[in-house]
Amino acid sequence: MVLKLAIVGRPNVGKSTLFNRLVGRKVAIVHDKPGVTRDRREAAAKLQDLKLAVIDTAGYEYSNEDNLEKRMWEQTQRAIQEADVCLFMYDVRDGVQPYDEHLASLLRKCGKPVVLLANKCEGRVQEDSVHEAYKLGLGTPIPFSAEHGLGLLDLYEILKEQDELKKEQEALVPEEDIVIQEDNTEEDEAYKKRPIQLAIVGRPNVGKSTLVNALLNDERMLTGPEAGVTRDAITSEWSYQGRKINLVDTAGLRKQSRVGDSLEKMSAASTKHAAFLAQVVILVVDADAVLDKQDLTIARQVLDEGRALVIAVNKWDIANRKEALQRLNDKLQTSLNQAEGVPTVTISALKKENLDKLMRAVFKVYDRWNIRIPTAPLNQWFADMIDNYPPPLGKNKRRIKLRYITQAKTRPPAFYIFSSNPEGLPDAYLRYLVHQLRETFDLGGIPIRMTVRKTKNPYADKA
Repeated sequence: MVLKLAIVGRPNVGKSTLFNRLVGRKVAIVHDKPGVTRDRREAAAKLQDLKLAVIDTAGYEYSNEDNLEKRMWEQTQRAIQEADVCLFMYDVRDGVQPYDEHLASLLRKCGKPVVLLANKCEGRVQEDSVHEAYKLGLGTPIPFSAEHGLGLLDLYEILKEQDELKKEQEALVPEEDIVIQEDNTEEDEAYKKRPIQLAIVGRPNVGKSTLVNALLNDERMLTGPEAGVTRDAITSEWSYQGRKINLVDTAGLRKQSRVGDSLEKMSAASTKHAAFLAQVVILVVDADAVLDKQDLTIARQVLDEGRALVIAVNKWDIANRKEALQRLNDKLQTSLNQAEGVPTVTISALKKENLDKLMRAVFKVYDRWNIRIPTAPLNQWFADMIDNYPPPLGKNKRRIKLRYITQAKTRPPAFYIFSSNPEGLPDAYLRYLVHQLRETFDLGGIPIRMTVRKTKNPYADKA
């Protein structure tokens, strides 16, 4: 049982800094520019002996219009509803601003306990101005510094009291209301019991956040017609057909030469970090610009890092389908040959079309990514390949002898070929073997590592 906290306040008052401090690592992007955080981000945290779930929210900016600010506030409202306690932060250096007063009036009506944190209170001058916050009507403000850890002990004592109160309330739940779910997955393979790390990547404004919302069947991510709405990599825990999934929405990736803003560089780094830690990556592309140069760059980076890849062709409901399919097939054959057989699924994230087909493709490449081929059939295949197409002559004009093959590891599959004289074996021959391995064992959509190693001479030490 954990206590859930929502950190709220105006832009640039230090919410993400506090979030990172409680989580214990730099998860959320922190920048001097106001309004960096847009989506709500949740992570497990700890404060002394207290187990917490902390939600970082967008800075509060009031708007009546149907624009980005209004949608950001709707996400913050969801966080407040889900939380047990709200941490309301204001910048003591700026003093209490009109937006602080407006947000405080909304929080007083939410029915949740609110802790008032007077942030950036590192000096005597700031401490003296803390009393101004009493007019917010949220109780006694805590002099606080998220950057330096000032006030954490006071915060702990308040949260400890709230945690004990929550435990008392949950202890009153009748036993018959508690549902125990049986676990019938004992016989499954070990990797199928672990959550799949699934990242959604692509260029800006191709529909990544819309796809995440469609899969979750919830307006979890902030979306809109504006390009670059998502700035952080946001993880959502999810279950699909009994399989646990950590679904990661990411910021759009533009060409490196066009990224000049420091904030966008941080967003791009966050996206790449999330993608390279994932096990399966869904590359979302726009049906009207299928696999352009930037899409191919992202795909190659994903494969080079050893991740499994699925391509989702979005906005299929409004696309020129014949032209898009032709372009897709041409690009796959000519420009993405390092992972033949990459699954491609046409979808409409907005209309929630073909999402089941997309997830079947994800599970299929995940299983391939974890495959281990038994030694006997692997070496029988290897012998057949050598008989059909023997290795060429080596540097010494002698034919290279390839003795046997073994699978060194999975995730992604890696193979060692052993030979007494591997020098001079051309890359083209290894590509031939990799291509045949894909076709024989159905390994499309995943990177394959194949290395030639020299076998030891058993008589070398006896000479």
